[in-house]
Amino acid sequence: MRSAEVERNTLETRIRVKLNLDGSGQSTLSTGVGFFDHMLDQIARHGMMDIEIAATGDLHIDAHHTIEDVGITLGQCLARAVGDKQGVRRYGHAYVPLDEALSRVVIDLSGRPGLVFDVPFVRGTIGEFDVDLVREFFQGLVNHAAMTVHIDCLRGDNAHHQAETVFKAFGRALRMAVEADPRATGVPSTKGTL
Repeated sequence: MRSAEVERNTLETRIRVKLNLDGSGQSTLSTGVGFFDHMLDQIARHGMMDIEIAATGDLHIDAHHTIEDVGITLGQCLARAVGDKQGVRRYGHAYVPLDEALSRVVIDLSGRPGLVFDVPFVRGTIGEFDVDLVREFFQGLVNHAAMTVHIDCLRGDNAHHQAETVFKAFGRALRMAVEADPRATGVPSTKGTL
């Protein structure tokens, strides 16, 4: 079973993440930010991975530290769970629509952190959730999972729909990237390592 558990404790946040890449899409989420929990659930369900996240943070200031640190911790957990990447597909991609919104996510488990994020949100908040934090989450995740991710929202008139298509597409692309490739042997790289 490809799974990992990571804890991150700072003066701003206390976070525990458990991840099973070969799960059934179950999640147990408690970050104190309801909309964020809803988005994380999309990754679990569409990625067919089991995710447990318990986070407490300085929400009396705002949600920035909590969301960024969840991204960091989930990224560390993902890196441990995928291991040396022997026999995985490495690349994943997905287009996901939700009504008028459409997003595309493309992933390379490259061993090199890189995020291209082009999501022109139509408004700055979804309820009380600051949409800038979507990028912060993915930046933390990408940096600590050492992966390259391109996220593009191609269209959308509803910020909730835009965000949801991004998280769903990320889950589906990640599922493809970490899947075992029955035809592959070793690490999927001409260098022999990722």
